[in-house]
Amino acid sequence: MGEDYKVRLEVFEGPLDLLLYLIKKDEVDIYDIPVEKITKQYLEYLGLMKMLDLTIAGEFLVMASTLMYIKSMMLLPPEERVIDEEDSVDPRADLVKQLLEYKQFKELADHLEEREKERVNIFSRAASVSVESEGAELSNVSIFDLISAFSDILKGAGQEDLREIFEDKFTVSDKISHITGVLKNNKNVKFSELFEKTANKGEIVVTFLAVLELIRVKAVKAVQKKHFSDIFIEMVPAA
Repeated sequence: MGEDYKVRLEVFEGPLDLLLYLIKKDEVDIYDIPVEKITKQYLEYLGLMKMLDLTIAGEFLVMASTLMYIKSMMLLPPEERVIDEEDSVDPRADLVKQLLEYKQFKELADHLEEREKERVNIFSRAASVSVESEGAELSNVSIFDLISAFSDILKGAGQEDLREIFEDKFTVSDKISHITGVLKNNKNVKFSELFEKTANKGEIVVTFLAVLELIRVKAVKAVQKKHFSDIFIEMVPAA
């Protein structure tokens, strides 16, 4: 990539968002979190975020340490997990409490946001007859959805030394031009289709960085029909 483009995308979601995402994606019981599995997945996502040079808050690293600590405590017999003379607790208890409280907060915030949208629609509805869009309304896609889809594509590309990725001839600016060109002729394009003709992992990474940059500047948006379904990329209409 050289000095062509340096994508700096802030990750607004936090570590609890990532954990809730992984729990929901794998349909895990939040009261009985498989710590070893979740820790492995969490570290994989963190590794991808670092590789992509995303701006990661320190809280992500703190949570990684917390998960590693809980994982080590889970390996101990219950009688050795005693916190004080009267109490012996599941090492996951505090984390589960945090997740439940945060989940409740997010659900309330989402509910209030939906109510606000309903109010806006009521007072801004035009007198003319509206035309319903085809299919179900598409939902916003989180950075973790995008990283998950990117990870699947990257794994399917075979083995390659990641240190050689950025030595390829592909540039983010070229990929931005290519993606916008594709979208000029299509209402939207399936995220995975943007990588069908990529030659190697280097081109895959640069293409993904181009998508992130286009999302950052609000030139395109990523949408899904439902959680964990196929992701589509579409142009954002000019204001």
